[in-house]
Amino acid sequence: MKYYIIAGEASGDLHGANLMKSIYVQDKGAEIRFWGGDLMQAEGGTLVTHYKERAFMGFIEVLLNLPKIVGFIKFCKKDIFQFQPDVVIFIDNSGFNLRIAKWAKAQNFRTNYYISPQVWASRAGRVKEIKRDIDKLYVILPFEKDFYHKRDYQVEFVGHPLIDAIADRTQMEDAVFRETYQLNNKRIIALLLGSRKQEITKMLSLMLSLVDEFPEYQFVIAGAPSQDFSFYKQIIGDQKVGFINNKTYDLLSFSYAALVGSGTATLETALFKVPQVVCYKGSAISYQIAKRIVTLKFISLVNLIMNREVVKELIQNDFTKKKLRAALVEILNPTHREQLFSEYYELETLLGGKGASERVAKQIVADLKASEN
Repeated sequence: MKYYIIAGEASGDLHGANLMKSIYVQDKGAEIRFWGGDLMQAEGGTLVTHYKERAFMGFIEVLLNLPKIVGFIKFCKKDIFQFQPDVVIFIDNSGFNLRIAKWAKAQNFRTNYYISPQVWASRAGRVKEIKRDIDKLYVILPFEKDFYHKRDYQVEFVGHPLIDAIADRTQMEDAVFRETYQLNNKRIIALLLGSRKQEITKMLSLMLSLVDEFPEYQFVIAGAPSQDFSFYKQIIGDQKVGFINNKTYDLLSFSYAALVGSGTATLETALFKVPQVVCYKGSAISYQIAKRIVTLKFISLVNLIMNREVVKELIQNDFTKKKLRAALVEILNPTHREQLFSEYYELETLLGGKGASERVAKQIVADLKASEN
């Protein structure tokens, strides 16, 4: 059978790759065409467009690149129609995917969505579009099933795919890790800033301003696969910090604490049991717009899932050197760390265990086979 998968950003590429791997197990003759990244490409199939070409952040950035985005949408529709898949599978990336889903449903393609658009965060009215355009929605956060149920839409909670991705990684030895990345024996404070230039530029300088105040630790930047080291170097300057590109899981495996940009990385850090401070600073205009449409009490997935403040969040004007220093001192405190570890184990239990990608693949393939009979 033929599958057309559309994913965006590094996290979508990761989950798309695991889904593809499971689809190939369930359907030996699967033909997959996809929008994604290097991890999906490594599983086989045909890469149409890399997510790096569509990495736009914030309202202003989207507006400035609108002609390019419209071109991608037109091309995607044409490519799907020529391929004639048995199912179109959308992974996160709601701004792009919901537009394609509306068209695909009208063309009578089967539509499945893996990893819900964050309609629970803002513009809940989009649920009407999802109910209209998506045949089946697979959700990965425990509170999402209840959210949709209250809006008369039945979805399937399959657990979080990060649990599989983390459990399946190859663990390096500490000595090998430090030698490989030229690190000393000091405890590591990881800096995870996301993959977009705007995020990195807004936050990295302030994070690095703490380096000299914590001489007993070493700060190590988790480089994004979509950015070259030369870009980071402009911000780092002559400061003595480590840099590890595209190996975030290796870094988290040996980190003592972390300063983390909002997004999936907050959950990854928690699942690695690393105490963290969550940071976010966007453009002033984008932030003011977001404040008016986002209805959440928290921005980190850790706090949203637990429905209380487990990890400290420093957002926009609260993201200052003074507050960041104080928050970092707190997560280095042994008593606070023990409390965080306890909260992290509770979080992992709520996420439902291993096997998310396998459950989704089995259901998608089963539905396709049933439709043939």
